[in-house]
Amino acid sequence: MKFARFAKDSEVFYGVITNGIIKVIKGDMFGEWENTDQLFSANEVKYLAPLEPNQIIGIGVNYVGKVEDLPTTLPEVPVFFFKPLTTIIGPEEEIVIPAAIDHVKFESELAIIIGKNAKNVAEEDVLDYVFGYTIGNDVTAPQYFSEDGTRTIGKSFDTFTPLGPFIETKLDPFNVKIEARVNNVEMQNSATELMIVPIRKMISYLSSVMTLKKGDVILTGTPLGAEFVGAGDIIECEIKEIGTLRNTFVSAKETIEVN
Repeated sequence: MKFARFAKDSEVFYGVITNGIIKVIKGDMFGEWENTDQLFSANEVKYLAPLEPNQIIGIGVNYVGKVEDLPTTLPEVPVFFFKPLTTIIGPEEEIVIPAAIDHVKFESELAIIIGKNAKNVAEEDVLDYVFGYTIGNDVTAPQYFSEDGTRTIGKSFDTFTPLGPFIETKLDPFNVKIEARVNNVEMQNSATELMIVPIRKMISYLSSVMTLKKGDVILTGTPLGAEFVGAGDIIECEIKEIGTLRNTFVSAKETIEVN
């Protein structure tokens, strides 16, 4: 089932999309909800980030180039980081490059949506706590990484986490490919089997540290091929079973703030 969050005539709705038609729902997408009589064509609405997350957690350096390169021993403490909620934008929105630099990196990723509170969850039970999956672009300005490797500032600029276009609840996360194109040129195309810290272990580990809550988004890492891009470049992050997340990079110098 594909869930969408979208705007129409200045109103924001949640809906279920089937064959190009969105049926508006009411209630809690994560729990009790019901269909309404409102229908929209998919091409007459503006898609937004498919949810308003509780928090965003990312994992770094989580892909190898081929299966033979997967380590036999996993990191004792994986590299996790948080991203502010102000980094979130939706499909077709502009990613703003900070004024002090000219280039940032795109990072196409599978994003996991937690559907209910999870604490100390065993690996074999992890998927019981997953609501669905969307696409994330963990935009990064490594110029702002600190000398000790802290990533916070370089991940935290406004617009640095595009999400969308949909949440797919019926997805096999272990059998999909993460793709990315810049100006129609393929840059990334890797299967999730190339993750160093796999999904079950990732969520189980996080739940041993903190309580994961309904609406948390976990960015699962980006495949090899992430590169620097600049103003005017168009990035398309794709997982075929979900859709395509398309955004354009612009320079902060080119944007006009309206009070």
